[in-house]
Order: sequence, then structure tokens, then C-alpha cells
Amino acid sequence: MSDAWPWLLLAGLGAFHGLNPAMGWLFAVALGLHRGSMAAVLWALPPLAIGHLLSIGIVAGLAVATGALVDGRWIYAGAGLLLIGWAAWIQFYGHRHRVRIGMTAGFGGLLLWSFLMATAHGAGLMILPALMPLCLAASPVQALGGTQSPMIALAAVLVHTGAMLAVTAAIAIAVYRWIGLGILRSAWLNFDWIWSAALAATGVVLLTNL
Repeated sequence: MSDAWPWLLLAGLGAFHGLNPAMGWLFAVALGLHRGSMAAVLWALPPLAIGHLLSIGIVAGLAVATGALVDGRWIYAGAGLLLIGWAAWIQFYGHRHRVRIGMTAGFGGLLLWSFLMATAHGAGLMILPALMPLCLAASPVQALGGTQSPMIALAAVLVHTGAMLAVTAAIAIAVYRWIGLGILRSAWLNFDWIWSAALAATGVVLLTNL
């Protein structure tokens, strides 16, 4: 079970990211309503997932590269402080810098929008507590050999993105076909606050693992 928990956490964080309307399901529903087609909702999902994957992948690649050069304790400390700072920035200033894209966006526009949203929200940073035990030299997984770190990081990104896509798709289809956007008036959650709290909590977790 101890070897499985990082993978379970990656999938869980992927599901959490999929729940966040800022990661794409709300845009997919709006696009479907604008074009009057369920196909538009489904068509929006692949570029949203790929953009998220690229943003997460960059962070994972940097973590692997840094882990090969720097002591793991410094990475944990730096990542923890960065996450707490990022959480504060999103909470107090992030809402002033929204990424905007029109309803006529193509595949590339949706991909870019998803990449920028995930990056601006620090989605990649949030997976570091699950990613670092898998990829840093102190991990038991490294018995496979240091050259396996990039492949492990790739697998981690795919697991995370797969869970994110599944939840995003499920919510987008349910809201478009059965629930409707009217529920947002009575059941809306302040995800900016929840997201900031999750980032800060992740930073604290990293700092306590020094």
C-alpha cells in the first residue's frame, strides 16, 4: 500500500482538478450550449486534457531534472514555500488576471487556454507531494535505476490527466444533458478559495516532510 499511495494521490488530485470548473468542464458546457450540440462538448475535452497534461508535464520534467542535481530536502523546501506563495497570489490577485477565449475557439485555442489556466492555477505544483517520492533518488522506486525517472514521471502525468479527463467529461456531460447551468446559482462553490487552500496545504505537507 505504501508503494501505491503516490499513484492513488495522483489520481485523486486529477479528479479534484477535474471538479474545478476553471480546469475546463464549465467551458466545455458553455461551448456546447453556444453551438447547440453535445458533439461540441465532447470535442472540447481532448484539447482541454492535452493542455492540462502539458502544463503538468513541464512541472514533472523540472522536478525530475532538479532532483538529479539538488538534494531532495532543498526541493521539498523550495516547492513548499513556492506553493504557499502561489496560493496567496491566487487568493488575492489571481482573479484579476483571467485567461479569456471566445466561443469560436478551435482545437489549438482550447489547448492553449487549458495550458495557461492549469499553469496559472499552479496545478502542476499541487501534484509534487505525489510525484517527488516516485522520482527523487531516495524513493524505493529508484531501485529500477535512475534512468527510469523520466518514464515514471510520464506515467504519473498520464495517470493524473486520465483521472482529470474522466471527471471533467462526466461533469460536462451531466451538466449539459441533465442538470443545466441553472444549478450554479444555488449550488456554486468558491473554487478559488478551495483551490488556494489546497495549494497552501500541499506546501505545508512538503515543508513538514523535510
